[in-house]
Order: sequence, then C-alpha cells, then structure tokens
Amino acid sequence: MNRSGGLKADSSQFTLEGEPFHILGGSVHYFRVPRPYWKDRLLKMKACGLNTLTTYVPWNLHEPERGAFNFQDQLDLRAYISLAAEMGLWVILRPGPYICAEWDLGGLPSWLLQDKDMQLRTTYPGFVNAVNLYFDKLVAVVKPLMFEEGGPIFAVQVENEYGSYAKDEDYMPFIKNCLQTRGISELLLTSDNWEGLKYEGMDGVLKTINLQRLSFGAIQHLADMQPQKPLMVMEYWSGWYDVWGEHHHVFHAEDMLAVVSEILERGVSINLYMFQGGTNFGFMNGAMDFGTYKPQVTSYDYDAPLSEAGDCTTKYQLLRNLFHQYHSEPLPEVPAPQERRAYEPVSVQQHLSLWDSLHFADKPYRSEGPVNMENLPVNSNNGQSYGYTLYETTITSGGVLNSRNNIRDRALVFVDRQCFGCLDYKNHEVALPDAKGERTLALLVENCGRVNYGKALNEQRKGIVGDIVLNHAPLRGFSIFCLDLKPSFIKRLTNTGPWKTDFKSLSVPAFVQARLCVDGPPKDTFIRLPGWGKGVVFVNGQNLGRYWLIGPQHFLYLPGPWLRNGENQIIVFEEQRLDGKILFAEDPDHGKTIDVYKLPFCTLL
Repeated sequence: MNRSGGLKADSSQFTLEGEPFHILGGSVHYFRVPRPYWKDRLLKMKACGLNTLTTYVPWNLHEPERGAFNFQDQLDLRAYISLAAEMGLWVILRPGPYICAEWDLGGLPSWLLQDKDMQLRTTYPGFVNAVNLYFDKLVAVVKPLMFEEGGPIFAVQVENEYGSYAKDEDYMPFIKNCLQTRGISELLLTSDNWEGLKYEGMDGVLKTINLQRLSFGAIQHLADMQPQKPLMVMEYWSGWYDVWGEHHHVFHAEDMLAVVSEILERGVSINLYMFQGGTNFGFMNGAMDFGTYKPQVTSYDYDAPLSEAGDCTTKYQLLRNLFHQYHSEPLPEVPAPQERRAYEPVSVQQHLSLWDSLHFADKPYRSEGPVNMENLPVNSNNGQSYGYTLYETTITSGGVLNSRNNIRDRALVFVDRQCFGCLDYKNHEVALPDAKGERTLALLVENCGRVNYGKALNEQRKGIVGDIVLNHAPLRGFSIFCLDLKPSFIKRLTNTGPWKTDFKSLSVPAFVQARLCVDGPPKDTFIRLPGWGKGVVFVNGQNLGRYWLIGPQHFLYLPGPWLRNGENQIIVFEEQRLDGKILFAEDPDHGKTIDVYKLPFCTLL
C-alpha cells in the first residue's frame, strides 16, 4: 500500500495527509519494558491522549557481535511498531546509531572500541563501515513500516544531539544519506538541547529542541532559526535519571504541567521523554562524566508519568486531563493497574564462591601485560562487553599497589583470596601485607557502565587499561578470566556447579541460590536486599540488573511475566557482604529525593 502526503513541515504547522497535525508524543523504549507489557504501556499512552510513540533503537543489543544481528523476542522492533499501529499511534523512530538514552556507550556496540584509533560518531572509515552494515539490516526491518508503505512511522530522527558533540562536519550528512539511500523518504529531523542548537543544520531536515524549562526564550530561538517551520520539543524531560550514591530525582507534577500547558498553548508539538522510563535490565546502564565518573542506576523510572512498573502516576492523571482538551472524541478508558505481590521472604539455600565458579568460565587468557575487556579474545573475537573481568598474577612481596588510574571502573583487590581493598577513580592505592613466598594477587574489575554522553566516548574501554604497579614495578604475567555473566554461564553454574550448603565456609565474592515458590498466576514484585552490599540478581536466568547499598535505589523490579507458577530460581552474585534473606515488596523504595527544579540549569543540558 503506497500513501503520499505523510508528515510535512512545510509551514508553521505540521500537516499529515494535508491536514494540520499537532504531535502529542511520548517515549517508551521496547528494550526497557518486558515484551508482555508492551501492549499495556501503549494502551495507557493512547488513554492519556497521546497520538505518537517515539523510540530509540539500541545498536549494541541488535548487533552484540560483529555481523550477528538480533531482532527477535524482546528485540522484535517490527512487532513493537506494528503494535503501535494497532493502537492507532503514529511513530517517530530514533535509530541513532548513537542514542545517548542513559544507555551503555549511548547504544554503540563496545566491539567498535577494539580499534585503538576508533573515532565514534565521525566519518572515520572503521565507524562508517560498521554503521553501513548495521543500517543495511535495520532499514530492511523498518522500511515496510514507513508511512508511505502503509505503516505508522511518519518521521525519522537523524542521529541524536550531535550539536553537543560536533566533531566532524561530514558526519550528519553521512547519516542522512544512510537513511535516504536505503529508501527512507519520511520527514527527517534532528534533536538538540539549547547548547547543541548552535550546530549548523542540514537542508530538508527539521530542527527540534530538548528541554525541561522554558528558559532563555528557547522556543523563540528555535523559531528564529527556522522561520515558517513547525516547532517541536522532541524531548520534554518529564523527570530525570539517577546515579549511584546521590539522591533520586523528582520533578513535581504541577511544575511539569505548567510547562507542558504553555508549550501546547503556543501550538508547539511535544514528545514526553520519558512517558515511561522502564528499566536498565542487565548491565545496560550508562554513566555520566563531567569531570567525575558517575554510573547510572538500574531503575530508569525517570519520575515519568508511568512508573517503572507501569503505574499511572499523578503526572499521568494531570496530563490526561490536559490532553483530552486537544481531542474532539472522549479518550479511551485507562487500563486497570497491574496487580503486585509482596512474596514471603526467601532464605539463601546454597552458595558457590567466585573462585569455584571459574571452572565454568572460558579458559583464562594468558598475557604478559593487562588487556582491556574489549580486546580480550573472547565471544568470537568480539571482546568482552559487560560484567566483570578477573585479572590474576603472582607477587612475591607486599607494599603499595597503585592503579595509576587505570582501573575501569572498580576493582576489588585480593591476595590469596582475601580482600584488601578497592581501587576506583577516587582511590588509586591499596596496601598489601608482607609475607614470604609466592602469593596470588587477583583484581576483580567491574565495568560499571560506559559513559553515554559527552566528548569522552572514545575513551570508554573497560577492565584494566594500562599498567598497575606494585612498589613502582608494573605487574606482569596475567591470567585473565572473562566473567560477563551471560545466560549460558549462569545455566552452567546452575546445572553443574559444586554448590555448598555449609554456610560456615561461605566467603564473598560468591554466587548464592534461593528458591521462590509462587502459588497461582505470577505478579510483579520488587526485590529488596537490606544487609547486602553490591551485586547482580538473576531470576530464572534473567539479569534484573545491579544493586548497591549506597542507593538511592533500594530495590530491583521483578516483572511477573518473568516468574512462573511454582518454583523460581534466584541467583545473586554478591561482591562484598551477604545477608541470608531476600525480601519482596509491593512498592519500590527510591531513597532520598531531590527536586530537579532546584538543580542548576547547566546540569540539565
């Protein structure tokens, strides 16, 4: 089916099939919401009065290894966009290749960093070649869903906030060309914050703005740049993200509503980022680094109109009341909330030390000097992307171990399996005791999340990235274990690991196992781990993400569809300290809060 007259930006108002059209959009990322809940979230979007879904596409999930593509199951982008069409929603696709999104490396696959000269987000040949192969595959998936072919995608974003990066004047025309030469002829647009709007635009590509406050005449500034063009806030930040060790960000509903009301009254189109945030399941959280490295938390609740678990918040109700004024027909009924359960606490039944688990990892790689994660010869020579790497070597003396700031991002230091401290960005030294003879020094290094925004993308290699010295002499002769904790590894551990039930012998780091018995249809719940330190939780093989006692997040969202009636397996990898019990709650505990309206404006750019 061929249609013409899609979304046009030829006058001061958008038109769709020749009629004026006001975009009332919201972002929900399919990769942050369990697939069984896609329909519920999009029904709630429709019931709130929105007419357009926007989503990013995470390259790192769709091509985890060079040339190995995945568009199935949780990553079935075609199914997600088709579902939006069934709901009567239009779609703005934001395919990147860089997406930011508070997602590891802004969605770029880590194997790109195997090239020591790599220049991400430029026309560097190694990057160009990889993008071309990815776009060949991606566009083949989404092209049948374009407006002109009868689908719901009526606009496509060219890259993301490039004005804040702007290292290569040929790059954005290259990405535009990538889309158009593969047959995408829908409206193209860019999206930038206030700072990034200074970047020179491209012919035939509409500029949009990202903001939370109507400061500095931002919308008028956009209008002056593009006379007689429609205005759009592509990301209206409905809340904000959180980082470990700080407070949970909230943006009060009334403050948000005042700005959204003004944007709509001016006739400006809007996309709520996020409409629902969802979850950074697994190791997918990004990090920020404006002089200090700060990894983002597992929850991407974002204080959005729909909560992480899909609840309609006060923001949702206020927005529904506002958006209904822009519809001639009554809005659909809001779907009933999902039921939740606080299951009875479960006790840890078995444990397996990190050291005993190494038999189930791939054989260690022997190397004279340390090798960073991405350059390890694992995963079909695509390197290690996520998780932990264990570096072991032999020492013959004690003294001062100095990281020279070459740890990315955090390392526990062991001598003969006893922990002597932690190396990270703040702490570069650990004292090791003297003893006679050879001893094993082990460094358990965690990739806490690659930076997703800013100029440092090319410096996001993880593990040990340079020499570590003991009494000024570089360590040599390493055995390096890749512990990316993939489902296949967890399965091997579960089926054949030498699990122990004698808790007198329990030492951390360790894997511990518990069983949750669910009676009846499984319901959503939140895992709570008071008394535990830092680690990762797997339920029935699904990686729920990281927890850390420093907060602000004090829970992990466990979606009901990932549980089953009967027995469920919980495995926790704990680095520091164990408690014997795993608790469950009906509601999340986001920790202490801070109002984003009180933060300096520059922190929200």
